[in-house]
Amino acid sequence: MFDILEIKDVRAEIGQQVRKIRKSTKMSQSELAERIGSSRYAIQHLEAGQNFTIDTLLKALKEFGLLHELFQQLHSSGRKYDSTQSLY
Repeated sequence: MFDILEIKDVRAEIGQQVRKIRKSTKMSQSELAERIGSSRYAIQHLEAGQNFTIDTLLKALKEFGLLHELFQQLHSSGRKYDSTQSLY
């Protein structure tokens, strides 16, 4: 998925994908926040790729029915990174 793995790029891509999925379901940030027991502010940060928690991300993925799919992809990819360079 990512050739050069940097945390800021991963966060930005995750945010873009969550926004795209949310909009495709015609759900507002406030509606998503209410459904997952979070705040609109937390969803806003998730979609902007800024300081979101893993809990917020996982709850959003679960709400969209994607959590199980994510774990299947991670397990089946077998992708490994040899670089020990810092991700930050």
